[in-house]
Amino acid sequence: MSEPSIFTRIYNGEIPSEIVAETENVFAIRDIAPKAPVHLLVIPKSQDYRDVVELAAGDPALLAEVVGLANSLAHEHTGGDFRLIFNTGADAGQTVFHVHAHVLGGGLTEGSLGA
Repeated sequence: MSEPSIFTRIYNGEIPSEIVAETENVFAIRDIAPKAPVHLLVIPKSQDYRDVVELAAGDPALLAEVVGLANSLAHEHTGGDFRLIFNTGADAGQTVFHVHAHVLGGGLTEGSLGA
């Protein structure tokens, strides 16, 4: 068994963080280094999947739950306009290999965030 990811440790209360939303299988926290006025992370409670590709292949219903919570949070925090980003692989900026979605919003414009 692999070591618990930082997200598992946060969910278990070993590392302090405010859980801003939660469903049966997914939770959300604020990013500690925000790249936008609103920057939340939506994370499956299980660390069974390293990235969104593994999650989509292994548990599409859990992926739908991640997206659904992201959408709910976006409506609550940004009026519904948001970017949903999954970094997949180290060369794409993924630093924690426990799948998670970045919900970014709050007055973003085309070309912001280097995209």
